[in-house]
Amino acid sequence: MAAATLSPAQAMSSETGSAARIPRHLAVIMDGNGRWAQRRRRPRVIGHRAGARAVNVCVDFCLAKGIEVLTLFAFSSENWGRPEDEVGALMKLFMGALEREVDELDRRGVRVRFIGERERFSDAIVARMDAAEAQTAGNAKLHLVIAASYGGRWDIARAARLLAQDVADGKLRPEEIDEQVLGGRITLSDLPAPDLFIRTGGEKRISNFLLWQLAYTELWFTDLLWPELDAATLQRAIDDYSGRERRFGLTGAQLAAPDETPE
Repeated sequence: MAAATLSPAQAMSSETGSAARIPRHLAVIMDGNGRWAQRRRRPRVIGHRAGARAVNVCVDFCLAKGIEVLTLFAFSSENWGRPEDEVGALMKLFMGALEREVDELDRRGVRVRFIGERERFSDAIVARMDAAEAQTAGNAKLHLVIAASYGGRWDIARAARLLAQDVADGKLRPEEIDEQVLGGRITLSDLPAPDLFIRTGGEKRISNFLLWQLAYTELWFTDLLWPELDAATLQRAIDDYSGRERRFGLTGAQLAAPDETPE
């Protein structure tokens, strides 16, 4: 799979032709589980269970459309501060999903990957995460990335620490550090950058999700709560994305004639 760091020219090239209609990489914040449950006077955990079913809708859609990468924000670094009973319930749901879904994902050619502070999870969950990645490592139909105990600021700080250690070890000079070098240490640097970001639940912010990777991503928001997600909603997002002009800092005229240098 192609590297994530594309030059504007490469990115524009990938946007030409019919392939431009479908994003290569879809990133999603799955928001609204708790509110979905509260509106039905049910415990928040019921909303999280319903949200797990919406994940399958999203995976099915990506497989049908030929989307290469799907990154889902499952649990943020800040979510550890939620009530203890809710965090505990989420961990049980997470463990259950790992035990229940991985075989089917593997059968369908989905490669599973986790990003985030894995060490904050229990040993049992980490073992299941490692096993899921190992089991599906050879698959290529869809790369499913689960951001769990993840934060965009953590991601950038981690990359900076890695580079600082290289400098301390004499492997790298400070003046050699540029955007490309730093970007190479950010998670998902081996994958295409997200083309389209979707957030359900009505909030219009990115909430510390993929801060570096979303620099030129198209953003799409909906008031629909995550458990209500359906293929029609995803298609509306894709249709909206298809009508946008992605300029990557250039002008519309340059995009229309990329080989010509404007006077």
